[in-house]
Amino acid sequence: MMIDLSKYKTIHCIGIGGIGLSAIADILLSRGYNVSGSDMKESDITTNLAARGARIYIGHSAENVENADLIVYSAAVSMENPELAYAASNNIPAITRAEMLGILMDEYENSIAISGTHGKTTTTSMVSLILENAKVEPTILVGGNLAEIGGNVKVGNSKYFVTEACEYMDSFLSLRPRIEVILNIDSDHLDYFKDIDHIVSSFDKFAKLVPENGLIVAYEANPFVNQVIKNLKNVVTFGFNEGCTYCAEDVKFDENGLPAFNVKKDGEVLARVQLSVPGEHNILNSMAAFACCHSLGIDANIIAETLFKYHGTQRRFDIIGTTQEGVKVVDDYAHHPTEIKATLSACMNVPHNKLWCLFQPHTYTRTLALFDEFAESFDKVDELIIAEIYAAREKNIYKISSQQLADKIKELHPEKSVRYIEDFDGIAEYVKANAKRGDLVLTMGAGDIYKVGELILEK
Repeated sequence: MMIDLSKYKTIHCIGIGGIGLSAIADILLSRGYNVSGSDMKESDITTNLAARGARIYIGHSAENVENADLIVYSAAVSMENPELAYAASNNIPAITRAEMLGILMDEYENSIAISGTHGKTTTTSMVSLILENAKVEPTILVGGNLAEIGGNVKVGNSKYFVTEACEYMDSFLSLRPRIEVILNIDSDHLDYFKDIDHIVSSFDKFAKLVPENGLIVAYEANPFVNQVIKNLKNVVTFGFNEGCTYCAEDVKFDENGLPAFNVKKDGEVLARVQLSVPGEHNILNSMAAFACCHSLGIDANIIAETLFKYHGTQRRFDIIGTTQEGVKVVDDYAHHPTEIKATLSACMNVPHNKLWCLFQPHTYTRTLALFDEFAESFDKVDELIIAEIYAAREKNIYKISSQQLADKIKELHPEKSVRYIEDFDGIAEYVKANAKRGDLVLTMGAGDIYKVGELILEK
């Protein structure tokens, strides 16, 4: 649906408390629109939007949209939602968050969309901060809280726009970016995608949305990414392979597991980069950010300085504290087998005695579809506790459980300590009673498992 925003005054956002739609609401407020929105519960996000002038409704009701000229709704909202139903029967136009994002992006000459199954939030944050430090003043939408911009959105004052591009429900096909980053392609969101071929096909369509004067920045070592870019001309690549346009060489890790490396382009060393976030996966995220920004003409030294200053976004290897007994607690958003392995590999470069992982599976469909991959992901862990599955938008019609996953991991690794503990209090008590000085405790998952870390750190 083609929408001319200038025709509308009052825009209502269904699911306004979500990280993605709240950012859209913030931009609309900055442009002088009357913004209202509804969500199931109050949060810091809804409170902040209310303070900015948005009218917030807790709960969904047809009455909430009676005065709306245009409806924007998030991917989590069902078509049975009473506000959407009212809009349909009263001819109020309704568009998805992704469609609105596409409309906003079209206004910017240099729109940058960061895509991939893993690493989007980190890479978007890196690119955003590099452009900020280069005094470009971009408009930024990030899928997490970035301390440097005071949240997940910042309205800039230039022709630059940086955002994450999510593949779920083919959302990213509503965007028409000039610059596109493809970090990786992996099996995920199998409640929507049929299989990996379906996912690759969507990324293929996304890549073809980039205009001829645009640019695709891609990780060519991923076979599925390679498949997407093989016949495209406007591509620069990054990775560890000497054949890449931008290549990471001479990688060293310090005593805290933080990597440093040279960035080479066409045989020339552009900069030595020292990261303040751990893991090989973050080398690749930073290389994507480097390639993207350097291709836009940003000085290599500014890029390297910014990458050194970047300390991560909330819930991405977030060191949340150390207990009085000397147990370090870290939180991470990893919820896919590939992400889990990457985060656990990063832990290997951080000094510790035992590695504890408190994992909360995210959605029944993902747990079922990737069950065997999950079971094989925890080989580096000494003590593993599986929490109850975080349902998100789903009902458990699949007869899958965390207990089954714990049993399978135990079967594969009989030597390991693996247990299922249903409630957060029980998990926290077990860790407090058994973790020793020098141990590293990692809370992991896309749900609310971070709360266990807070319980462990309580005095």
